[in-house]
Amino acid sequence: MLIRALIVLLVVLNLGVGAWWISRPAAQPPALPEQPAGVARLQLLSERETTAEATPPAPAPAVAPASTEAAPAPVVAAVVAAKCFSIGPFDSDVAATAAAARIAAQATRVRPREVAGQQASGYNVLLPPLADRAAAQALAQRIGAAGFDDFLVINGGEQANGIALGRYRSREGAERRQAALKAAGFDAQLQAIGNEGPSRWWLDIAAAEGVAVSRLRSLAAAPKSQSLDCAVLR
Repeated sequence: MLIRALIVLLVVLNLGVGAWWISRPAAQPPALPEQPAGVARLQLLSERETTAEATPPAPAPAVAPASTEAAPAPVVAAVVAAKCFSIGPFDSDVAATAAAARIAAQATRVRPREVAGQQASGYNVLLPPLADRAAAQALAQRIGAAGFDDFLVINGGEQANGIALGRYRSREGAERRQAALKAAGFDAQLQAIGNEGPSRWWLDIAAAEGVAVSRLRSLAAAPKSQSLDCAVLR
């Protein structure tokens, strides 16, 4: 009986202590020390975020309404129309260059242009006729001894007793043959087959619309003028 009474007493005491612990008032935090004058109080990051949320955002500055008036369009300078033509012909590059200098101030652009003359159908390389056939035969033997081939003593016609040294379709090939023979001491000549005209020069010109073609032709001493597509001069 005594042990049972002790157990009941311990249970009652534990229940009493538990009830007191639950119903006791919350402990008060210790008071903060007095803040010195002129010194800002430290603030936790969580307190700063709470303060920022509580502060209403500053109103956005008013934006002036966009102007509905269109900006003035840039002024575009008027482009003076040009016309193009060619004047000539001139006998040489020197004459064309001098004419271009005389009209340079009156034109927007001046460009000399060479036009090839009429081409011959072929070219003969030959030595002119000698006094008689014996002299021609002796000279032919000297040409062969110098290492040349493709030569022939001419029997008749205006070039009788002359020596033919080759026929070429292009002037360049004939001139190479002529130069080789002259280097060996033989006075070879070049003769065109058919008509061959010299090169001529024209001036291609771009000028303002108000410039007279006849005036430029007169300044350049050019006998003729021709129309020209301006795209050629670009």
